[in-house]
Amino acid sequence: MKFYLLSDNIDTQMGMRLAGIEGKVVHGEKEVAQALDEAMEMKDVGIVLMTEKALKECPDKVMDYKLNRATPLIVEIPDRHATANISDTISKYLAEAVGIKL
Repeated sequence: MKFYLLSDNIDTQMGMRLAGIEGKVVHGEKEVAQALDEAMEMKDVGIVLMTEKALKECPDKVMDYKLNRATPLIVEIPDRHATANISDTISKYLAEAVGIKL
């Protein structure tokens, strides 16, 4: 199983390519949603990495995939902007998925 990246900037994409992770640079809700749909259908992809900014373009679609599909796993990663606190993101996901507030 492979990783696949959906990034809002080329810097993150280039860094991930150095680690052997392929992906796409996407902008705007429509482009991100289409790229996510394509990534979710790739048989050899086990984890889809999404930068925070890319994920914010279509949070409802991401949450739907997270709650209704076992694979591939969607993981939000910080990029050079890094404005979100990852623990807050995980807490929000748990609250929405299971109804537990931490």
